[in-house]
Amino acid sequence: MNLQDEQIRLAAFDWLRDQTDKYDQVLSIELLRQGFIFKNERISLVAPQGIFKPRSMELPLSITTAPLSEYDDAFRPDEYLNYKYRGDNIHHRDNVGLRECMKQGIPLVYFLGLVPGKYLPVWPVYIIGDDPANLSFTVAVDDLGSIIKDEGKIKEPDGRKLYITTMVKVRLHQQAFREKVLYAYKSRCALCQLKHNELLDAAHIIPDGEPESKPTVDNGLSLCKLHHAAFDKYFIGITPDYIVEVRKDVLEEFDGPMLQHGLKELNGNKIFVPTKKIEKPNPDFLDIRYQRFLKAS
Repeated sequence: MNLQDEQIRLAAFDWLRDQTDKYDQVLSIELLRQGFIFKNERISLVAPQGIFKPRSMELPLSITTAPLSEYDDAFRPDEYLNYKYRGDNIHHRDNVGLRECMKQGIPLVYFLGLVPGKYLPVWPVYIIGDDPANLSFTVAVDDLGSIIKDEGKIKEPDGRKLYITTMVKVRLHQQAFREKVLYAYKSRCALCQLKHNELLDAAHIIPDGEPESKPTVDNGLSLCKLHHAAFDKYFIGITPDYIVEVRKDVLEEFDGPMLQHGLKELNGNKIFVPTKKIEKPNPDFLDIRYQRFLKAS
């Protein structure tokens, strides 16, 4: 890897760190296309093709899985990521570029498309395997400690075992769940229709970690932080036919306008749900949660 490639790669990593801190991990496609300035030249981080190499670089900088992609990029049972070639030509320059990154142990950025226009960056990732028969590479995610800097250069992590950590997988799944749920609900609270994305959570109907829980949109609700807390603490319940019930003792309580308008007036309302059937709250999941609400009441 030449010196300019190293410098741009490190600058990209630093820029991504700043942007993910600023935008809470998930970045817009517009921001990634705009990129950053390096020596008076704009460096984008993505392009329509999944394997991307800026003009100023000799080897690829990033790989991307687009939202709703037809490519079969997914975590494998052995915890690594399967990443498909570009096309079916094993000698395509992009595939050759990733193969060279593998040979030299060069770190890249992986962009996971969560919903249209939003991506979760993960770095550093390394190409650790090449499977021409299945037209795919094996990708490992490592932590930033694998990037050893010496006078602005990247030193290959000599003999270091590369692996995908549980923390990275959990973060990917959590962010994907949040973005998909909020996208399905058009970034509004299902109970009060508040539209400020920063004040919205993706709430699990069956809590995460339970055997019946699934990281799918039909096990999620887009709720503002007030109603998420109220739902988790069983101040409110939602019936399998999407009707809100407020706990009886809360209905009988008098404690100012927030309680009155924020909770009590929801009683008997029907929640806002996505238009696609596959994204609507699963009635079976709601029933399990509603029965718990009744016991708590």
